[in-house]
Amino acid sequence: MLKFTDLTVRMAGRTLIENAEISVPKGVKAGLVGANGTGKTTLFKVIIGLHPSETGSISISKDWRIGQVAQEAPGTEKSLIEIVLKADEERTSLLEEAETATDPTRISDIYLRLADIDAHTAESRAASILAGLGFSEVDQHSPASSFSGGWRMRVALAAVLFAAPDLLLLDEPTNYLDLEGALWLENYLGKYPGTVLVISHDRDMLNKVVDSIVHLEGRKLTFYRGNYDNFERQRAEKRELIAKAREKMEGQKKHMQAFVDRFGAKASKAKQAQSKLKAIGKLKLPAQLEQEGTMPFNFPNPERISAFPMIKLENVDCGYDDNTVILNGIKINIDADDRIALLGSNGNGKSTFSKLLVDRLPFVEGTIVKAPKIKVAMFAQHQMDDLHADQTPVDHVRKLMPQAGESQVRSKVAQMGLNHERMGTVTAKLSGGEKARLLLGLCTFHGPDLLILDEPTNHLDVGAREALVHGLNEFKGAVILVSHDRHLIDATMERLWIVAEGNVGPYDGDLDTYRKDVLRAAKTKRKEHVAEPEIIVPAEQPKPKLQKQDREERRKELAPLKAKISEKEKQIQKLNEAISKLDSSLSTPGLFENHPEKGEKFAKQRVEADKMLTDIEESWLELSAEYDAGLNA
Repeated sequence: MLKFTDLTVRMAGRTLIENAEISVPKGVKAGLVGANGTGKTTLFKVIIGLHPSETGSISISKDWRIGQVAQEAPGTEKSLIEIVLKADEERTSLLEEAETATDPTRISDIYLRLADIDAHTAESRAASILAGLGFSEVDQHSPASSFSGGWRMRVALAAVLFAAPDLLLLDEPTNYLDLEGALWLENYLGKYPGTVLVISHDRDMLNKVVDSIVHLEGRKLTFYRGNYDNFERQRAEKRELIAKAREKMEGQKKHMQAFVDRFGAKASKAKQAQSKLKAIGKLKLPAQLEQEGTMPFNFPNPERISAFPMIKLENVDCGYDDNTVILNGIKINIDADDRIALLGSNGNGKSTFSKLLVDRLPFVEGTIVKAPKIKVAMFAQHQMDDLHADQTPVDHVRKLMPQAGESQVRSKVAQMGLNHERMGTVTAKLSGGEKARLLLGLCTFHGPDLLILDEPTNHLDVGAREALVHGLNEFKGAVILVSHDRHLIDATMERLWIVAEGNVGPYDGDLDTYRKDVLRAAKTKRKEHVAEPEIIVPAEQPKPKLQKQDREERRKELAPLKAKISEKEKQIQKLNEAISKLDSSLSTPGLFENHPEKGEKFAKQRVEADKMLTDIEESWLELSAEYDAGLNA
């Protein structure tokens, strides 16, 4: 159990949590929700001991292991699979000890524990998690340094999932994922055996994964049973009850005050009037629940209705040059009233297609016809880096309104959802959500005919995401959306296109169908990682023998595989030695009569060691067959 007792947390002189009392039962999957800036991430730091509490305490079950995604993504020369495997510290430690252990009892204990934690399936489990998060088999054996920061954050997520801590803390885990990765993670967390506390603004994840909500509001923590929709309903009912109670008490106060005003001056009623005054003073109105008001999104509409089709692509190939074509043979129309969500894993070309439409990437073949004077705007997370850190939102907007007065400029900034205080704050000190609002406002400033949005919700809380839904539904232009937020897609988009296998085209199905497709594909990949070794049928005509130099080159290429085979051979030798000594101990006369517990222990260790030996020998055979096939290919 995770328990907070009289917990008060301060950060930079500001009280974030005050006298909080709450318990999170074992096995619960809870969503930690609240407006941005209320202290959710700081609370995680308090739980893992990186930030002190002002008062109170946090109690965690003694045997629990706590896991959180590393703040800095790994950027070493180690392969992704190595990084993930090393995250299981117990397995790593046991394997290292097995290399040097000499005591037969300790050796058998080591392999017994390795069997208990399914160490022999570790590589396939790690590979399955990496595959679910979008890494191919080639990627998994590549150095982490060859990947961008966003992809390395996926590796960090894979590592903590593989370690399988008893208490898993996740802070906005879908921010670095595409829709496919988010769907896989949702399915994975739904089956996770431990306790999960996840900070998320993804309504679908909060509805389909969690069974409880911890709400941080007004410096207090409140525990609700059920998913996010249930939490919203309970909260609305609670607000209504409080409003009725306040109304009733206000009526009582008004009635008593009227009595005092009427009879307070009369001697015969003086005592009663004083009594009423005391009663009025004692009446405490129940505290109102905070209304988490969210500024709306207002997107300027196009000046006119564009021709149909607005954009026509005919047999278009595009890429970064003639030698790196990413999408080919695109043949589609985009109309002025289209609402299209792009599906497809990262790396399949969604960003390439978006850049093509906004003329940030030339096409190498085919034709593109656009309606006259069409305006296309694009929002992408990386564009936040283009904002001037030392300038305010007012400064940014003033450049687009050089002839306007100060009040007009500020009014325009206010329409973007930035209040008087924040519009005068330099961009470097704005929150991620405020920067996103500013960037969206700047992108759509001139009323685009087509608005392309690439992951617009990463820094927006639940309220802001709902405001974005309303803003997009009121916008009269066409929209193309790339997002891992299914609620946003469902609530605003009308068509699904898939970007895959070098092309772009309609997807025949809805998001539920797509979810099944994604999970089915992930399951197939998982099976591939633990598949039976392929039976190689010899060709009728034997291949000519490799020349000596060729064979040496092939051996160098296969050196990592050879190292794995050698490691398995060492493990087999160690296990055979341990089994031999266990057999000797089990043959001791009178062992089971005089020391039954020791006899049972040795017998159990013998069974487990034998099972482990069988698994390792099978793995050794598979690797050896793969090595021989590679050497003679």
